[in-house]
Amino acid sequence: MSDLTGKKAPAFSLPDQNGKKHALKDYQGKKVLLYFYPRDLTPGCTVEAKNFRDNMKKLQKLDVQILGVSCDDVATHDKFACKHDLNFPLLADTEKKVVEKYGVWTEKSMFGKKYMGIRRDSFLIDEKGKIVKHYIKVNPQKHVEQVLRDVA
Repeated sequence: MSDLTGKKAPAFSLPDQNGKKHALKDYQGKKVLLYFYPRDLTPGCTVEAKNFRDNMKKLQKLDVQILGVSCDDVATHDKFACKHDLNFPLLADTEKKVVEKYGVWTEKSMFGKKYMGIRRDSFLIDEKGKIVKHYIKVNPQKHVEQVLRDVA
């Protein structure tokens, strides 16, 4: 688990819940919070997504674009976004290329069983595409507060 703070953010291009492609280069000149989460429609991921949704006006005032990423497909992202009225893109990394580039596809364990999954990390990327903050193993209930504090 290496901290990517200070490094150039790896490029990506992924479809969102509506099938629209998003590339990091599309957000040049804006701050981006690229947040990785394990699965759509699960308790922790829902709390985190709803907190971003509920704080969107504050984030937009600070010129921060939120992009969520998981390995779920476009249809599952659409269901998640519609069910919770999410107001930001959820990117589908079904081939696990972006989670691997960012180092968040890791071995995890639950009830003594080991498996591969997404570690809940986020990356605050500046207007020039540099990672200014790497949040490792974030708390889904408190993460939006950290981000707001760091960009204010």
